Formats: sequence, C-alpha cells, structure tokens
Amino acid sequence: MRWNRRLLLGGWAAALVIAAAPAPSDPPEPQPIVPGAKVLTLWPKGSPMLKEMPGSDKPEVVYLSKGAEPRVLHIDNIHNPSIEPHLAPADKANGSAVIVVAGGGNKTLWVGPEGVDVANWLNGLGVHAFIERHRLQPYDSTVDALADTQRSIRMVRAHAAEWGVDPRRVGIMGFSAGGEQAAWVTLKFDKGDPKAEDPVERESCRPDFSVLIYPGWKRMDLDVVAKDTPPAFITSAGVDDAFHARQSVEFFTALFNAKIPAEIHIYGHGGHGGSIDPRKGIPFGTWPARFVEWAKDLKLMDVKK
Repeated sequence: MRWNRRLLLGGWAAALVIAAAPAPSDPPEPQPIVPGAKVLTLWPKGSPMLKEMPGSDKPEVVYLSKGAEPRVLHIDNIHNPSIEPHLAPADKANGSAVIVVAGGGNKTLWVGPEGVDVANWLNGLGVHAFIERHRLQPYDSTVDALADTQRSIRMVRAHAAEWGVDPRRVGIMGFSAGGEQAAWVTLKFDKGDPKAEDPVERESCRPDFSVLIYPGWKRMDLDVVAKDTPPAFITSAGVDDAFHARQSVEFFTALFNAKIPAEIHIYGHGGHGGSIDPRKGIPFGTWPARFVEWAKDLKLMDVKK
C-alpha cells in the first residue's frame, strides 16, 4: 500500500490506494468500505458494460478521516461498480431493502456519511441496506452510472431469497448526485428480460419506492411519467439550497401531475448536504423521521407476512 496526502475540506485526509494494479482489461476488485463487509461487483469480468477509461487500470482511491480510528469518507476512481450489503439484524429485519447512493457531484462518492451512516440507521429500522458504488466522471451519469443503478436493483432482487429481502419492497435512497440516480431510475426502468442468460438481467430494475434527498442534476426530461412510476419521498433545504430545492419541486410536480403518490418537504434553511445529521435541532434535521412516517403510511416497512 502507498499513502498520499490530499487537501480535503480545509483539512487533511489520508488517501489510501488499495491493491496492486492489474491489466487495464481487468479492473481491480473494490475493497469493502466497512472492514469485513462483503462486496459484490455489479458486472461480471469481461462484461461489455465495463470500459477501458483513464485510470481503469488503477484501484479505487479511498479517502479516510483523521484520528485514532480512521473511517472511509469518500471514494473516487470507480471503474468496477459494486454494492456492499449491510443486512439488518435478524430479530429486526422486516424484508424491506434500500439501495443507498451517496452524492459527490458525480466526481466522488461520500460513502461514509451518505453510505455507512445511512445503512446503520436503516438497519436499526429493520431495513436491509446496500451501499452502491457507481461509475463517476468521465463516465456519463445518465448512461453508465444509471446502468449501474439499474443493475444494483436487479442484483438485490436476484439475491432476495439469500438476503431475506421482499422483492416487492426494494427501494432506492439517493443524496445530491445520488438523488439524480434515484430520480433517473424512478423514471427509467424495465421489467427485466426473462430470456436473458444472466439471471440478474431477468429481474426488474423498477424501485418499489424512491427517496430523493437534496437531489440535483444537469438535465432531466420530466415530460413523460409512466403510470407505474413508484411513489417518492423528496426533501431539501429551501432558499439556501435553491438549486436543489427547485429541482426537488419540479420532480414532485411531475409526479403529482401524473397522479403518482409523492411527498415533499422543503425546509426554510439548512444548506446542502448533511446526510442524516440532526443539524442541531433545526427542522431540516427531522427529515429522517418524516421519511419513516411516510414509509409506514405506505406499508413499506411493515413486518413481512
């Protein structure tokens, strides 16, 4: 292993480069975000979905926090996309599952605060969580990353029996640029290909529910919303995060006009980011409680029969 030092948010964080770099045609295997966790790559080796791009022969770069017990903050240089399962305790698990997609402006993924922290919270609610690592720039968020997100949902359904997941209650929760992924897959999904040789591709990539947390995107066609679009929960701060608030409202309006059940919370202030932090007690810090209320109202987190 070799260590680099890089400037991060006004301080310093260690960048840990994991594993030796194999040939460009064989992207390095991603390592777990949480030590001991299992990582499943989304595409098999040799898949035409994997491309040779600048840096694809190099391992992921993992940025760690400072302190006696460093933890993963964010990751970039992702060329071999994956999901990391974090299953709820057996005595709490209710069968619901959520693909967790961190933000990072499509340039990095903040899989610590918007991945691990969220997975731990969901596990406490009895919900299985799957932290997604999709491809970033220069890959296209509307093509390559979206394909990764669709594949993540298929993968969870393909392993539903193994993981104790109800395949009818597989949702997605995206933060910021991760909210873009949640928005796209809410609108662009299919039922799977029953004739596919790959059993994962036989599964539907339609999320059963979508959660968009301070989402943002450069472009999105909201003119066509299918009748079977899944219900959505959307939240953002208001005037001090106007860009994301505006897009949240536009997405909600498109679903509302199509008569898709959707709930939106735009708070007076709170800025961008913050994941599930309580934000020192301001109203925006209560959105996780509002999400739980919404999910229970739609019977998305009831105990599986």
